[in-house]
Amino acid sequence: MVTLGILSAFSGDNINYLLGGLVITVGVSVISVIISLIVGSIIGIIQFEEIPYFSSFVGTINNIIRNLPLLLIIFFVYFALPRIGIHLPIFLATVIAMSTFESAMLAEIVRGGLASIDIGQFEGARANGLNNMETMWYIILPQAYKKMIPPIISQLISLVKDTSLASGIVLAEMTYRGQIVYAQNSTYIVPVLVMLTVVYFLLNYGLSLIAKWFDKKLA
Repeated sequence: MVTLGILSAFSGDNINYLLGGLVITVGVSVISVIISLIVGSIIGIIQFEEIPYFSSFVGTINNIIRNLPLLLIIFFVYFALPRIGIHLPIFLATVIAMSTFESAMLAEIVRGGLASIDIGQFEGARANGLNNMETMWYIILPQAYKKMIPPIISQLISLVKDTSLASGIVLAEMTYRGQIVYAQNSTYIVPVLVMLTVVYFLLNYGLSLIAKWFDKKLA
């Protein structure tokens, strides 16, 4: 009977239901990754450039966000913003919360990557007539991003795993749907959790392989 219960956990309906959650997980991850890379890069450059007062202000806000729990940020966006009249769908609230947190984390990676570039690169570019923006875009960022790829990929892996926190606001992503499935029958708990473990592992292991490929390609 126990074996039949375990096998029934892998029924077509349950698999399709969990795969629907996987689509949402991947959707949140991809959108958050794109936004985080853009915003995080901008914040990191601002901090690196040390613009009087502005860089310090941005850096302070960034440090505050970096040191907050992601779950708290998710709760704030979804539960607190409606108190001031900003009502967001669950999916959008999750994307905004995760993008905010990951942007802060990636900004520090970008700032550190830029700081690792030899000062001679800046001086050489300016000696050849490039302005600050051209120097940053054509000379510094391409070199810095080569060094930043491993920590960026590592942070993105954390982002994929952290999508499970959105189950706290009832986003129907993979972990939440897994809870719904095994709530039907206690014998489903182990097989469903094993299934979720395998899927998360494959997603994140795939990202780590991409990171290794980039390392070899850019070596």
